[in-house]
Amino acid sequence: MHPISDDMSDGGQTSDGAAPSKRIGDRRSLKAGLYIVATPIGNMGDLSARAGDILHGADVIACEDTRVTGKLLKRYGIDTPMVPYHDHSSPAARSAIIERLENGKIVALVSDAGTPLISDPGYRLVRDAVDAGLYVTAAPGPSSPMAALVLSGLPTDRFLFAGYLPTREKARRDTLAELAPVRATLVFLESPKRLSASIAAMADILGDRAAAVAREMTKLHEEIRRGSLCDLAALYAGMPAPKGEAVVVIGPPDHAQDAPADLDAMLVDALDSMSVRDAAAMVAAATGIPRKEVYTRALALGRTKDSRADGE
Repeated sequence: MHPISDDMSDGGQTSDGAAPSKRIGDRRSLKAGLYIVATPIGNMGDLSARAGDILHGADVIACEDTRVTGKLLKRYGIDTPMVPYHDHSSPAARSAIIERLENGKIVALVSDAGTPLISDPGYRLVRDAVDAGLYVTAAPGPSSPMAALVLSGLPTDRFLFAGYLPTREKARRDTLAELAPVRATLVFLESPKRLSASIAAMADILGDRAAAVAREMTKLHEEIRRGSLCDLAALYAGMPAPKGEAVVVIGPPDHAQDAPADLDAMLVDALDSMSVRDAAAMVAAATGIPRKEVYTRALALGRTKDSRADGE
């Protein structure tokens, strides 16, 4: 997702200045099966102790790019053999890994950085392993979408990870229009070359919502820019494409700002033939506005309608 670069900020030392000790994984403590292992998104010090033990103890490491993973293994003194596995791997390569698992081997699955399967390779392999009834587990850890979400300062109680937007403008705008009614914080990944165009489209389709753009997280030059989508669109339109992939986090829609102007008219029409509850349910489904909010407004309109009828 975000390949590890050479500018890791841990300096290759522990907090007391000593060189990190090499972990020695104990294969006897590992059950045969597929281990989905999260690796650092930038700072190599973020590899968990358990992840290191699994990488040490595995029979083989299936990785997106052996050159990238090789840097991490060298840093931790791990000499476990690697085999390439990525989205373009052939079915035969996947079958070979499944065969290893069926023969009682321990296979660790990693991506270039972060958590496998989260906009990274691995889904088909995990699916096949599960379908075959093989043991599958995870060593959770770093993930750029989660790191950006908690750094954004935006609501975290409900969020939707939407991955990468389509590269073509019409498809990108169509996808954003589909996501516009979602009552949750939205999290996207984006390449530096498309970042400016994507944020401009987000501002146009989603409105001027609160947002944040995170880059180089956990690295020496970590950057989190927060502001409205319109302000961020203007900022990135006036600067060269930044280095490294970015995570864009967008706050949920403001109900008061984006509620349809004819909400009351829709409710009044519905209340002519439906109960308050049914009218609220129908209008909420049609507009994407939370049912509770629509129900409260429908109650108020219903009372107004009843009071007018009593006065006639």
